[in-house]
This record gives sequence, structure tokens and C-alpha cells, in this order.
Amino acid sequence: MTLTQLSYIVAVDKYRHFATAAEKIYVTQPTLSMQIHKLEEQLGVKIFDRSKSPVVPTEIGEKIIRQAKEILRESRNLEDLAQFSDGKLQGTFRVGIIPTVAPYLIPVFLRDFVKSYPDVELVFSEQLTNEVVRGLADDSLDLGIIATPAEQSHLHLEELFVEPFIGYLSLNHPLAEKKTLSVDDLDQQNIWLLNEGHCFRDQTIKLCKQVREKNDSMIRFQSGNLETLKKLVEQNFGMTLLPWLALQAFDQNCSEAIVKEFADPVPSRKIRLAYSREFLKQNIIRAFAEVIRRNLPEELHQIDDVMVIDE
Repeated sequence: MTLTQLSYIVAVDKYRHFATAAEKIYVTQPTLSMQIHKLEEQLGVKIFDRSKSPVVPTEIGEKIIRQAKEILRESRNLEDLAQFSDGKLQGTFRVGIIPTVAPYLIPVFLRDFVKSYPDVELVFSEQLTNEVVRGLADDSLDLGIIATPAEQSHLHLEELFVEPFIGYLSLNHPLAEKKTLSVDDLDQQNIWLLNEGHCFRDQTIKLCKQVREKNDSMIRFQSGNLETLKKLVEQNFGMTLLPWLALQAFDQNCSEAIVKEFADPVPSRKIRLAYSREFLKQNIIRAFAEVIRRNLPEELHQIDDVMVIDE
């Protein structure tokens, strides 16, 4: 019995498909199947019922997989103990980060972190909030960066910063002449939204709740990408809301759209770190948070009157 074999059965349990599991953990399907078959022969039991689709664990298989997860977790703890025995920051650090934060925040701090801690290998995974929480629960992630509360007893949440919402309007939009936007303005105009599963979508809907209740047709298009929504606005279609960091490389003189800030209290979201309460890599977490905070634009340190929109 090997740790590799245990990791294979955990992967199949997660994806419920041999080919998908093999692809996700970067091995061939014959290799994965052969190793699981060897483990079943050694234990004298069937771990998976292969006659069903999707594949499901047998009754004894569920118990074996549960124990395999514990063994793999403890093996990672041993590796961490060895890596941090001298107090030096080193090793692999796996970060799950939501799509409406990743492309805008990572470039802000990455160069500084790599320069400051060259022995830490950062592995980023762009995932939706529920996927990040699952990754923290099964130890496939060390840290999450999310924008909504995660009510999980095994997780600790730490506020990283508060990020305002920004209005992004087409040039001929009825609100284009206003100096600043107010929340009341959002009751009257079409707003492009992200797909379901994105917390930024849920926060926008919560902010625009009266619009949705009055007229569902005002929500006309959904996308999985903020950049797609920006392009629609730039083609003179409606407006959308964007997180503040998404516009820091924006040149208003070259754009086919208009940026509008909100009047106080500014609708905003909290960007949070999420990690296990019992975690050996606390020193990396502290360093990670410190590097992010010291590289944030000064404007994000000066926000006072805000309306935090949480799910």
C-alpha cells in the first residue's frame, strides 16, 4: 500500500470517473486503474462499484477512502513539520482564489512575494467560492482568497481589504452625465451579470434587489468573465459593476466606456483570507497577507464610508 495509491482512490472518489480523475492528477488512466486494482487485491475488497455511472464507492470503500484522506492529511503534516523545522519559509503553498479577484490582485503583489520568499513555490488555482471551500476542507488547498463569509467551523476567516464597486457605463448610457452613482440608480437601469456561482454576481443582485423584483427582463445577459461584460458595455450596451482593482490599468482617454464611482456610502465587498484553524503554514500565511497589504494601492487604505455587500 502506498500514499500514491491512496491519493488515486481519493481522486476517483472526488471526480467519480476514472478518466477525469486521471486527467486532474496528471497520470494516465491505465496507471491509475492498475494501481487502484493492486490496492483492492492487497486489501481483498472492492473499493469502487464500476458497474454504475458515475462510479461510486462500495460500502467498505467509503470507509477506506475516509481513512485514506486522514492518512494523506497526516503525511502532508509530516512534510510541513520537516519544511518548517528551521523557521525558514519554504515549500509549496497552494492558493485558491476566486475569478473576480485573481487577475487583478495577483499582479499587484506577486513580484514582491517571489523576491522576498524565493523558496516558497506558489501554486494558484482560480476557482469559485464553493470550490475553494471544498479545497480547504479536503486539504488540496492551503489558503483561499474569497469575497463572502464561509460559515464552516473548520475555517478561519481574516479580512484582507475592502474593495469598492465601480460603475462601468456605455457612452450613451442615461447615467453617463451623473457625477457619481447612487445605489438608487441601480433600480432603473439594465445591468450585465456574471454567471451563477460567482459571489460578485450574488452581491450585485443583492445590491439591485428591487430591479430583479420589479422586472426580471432587466437582467439580459450573463457571462463567466468580467472582461466579457466590459466588452459589451464598450459596444454601447448598458452597464455593469466591476470591482475597484479591475480598473487600475484602465485608461479613460482610450476607452469606449465611462467609469463612475459611487457616492458615500460606497457599496463594497470584503476580500478575505480563508484557511484551516489548525494549520502548520501559519508563518507563510502571515507573510502572504503582509505582502499583499503593503502592495495594495493607497486608495484602498483610505476607504471610510462604505456599505459592505455580503451574501
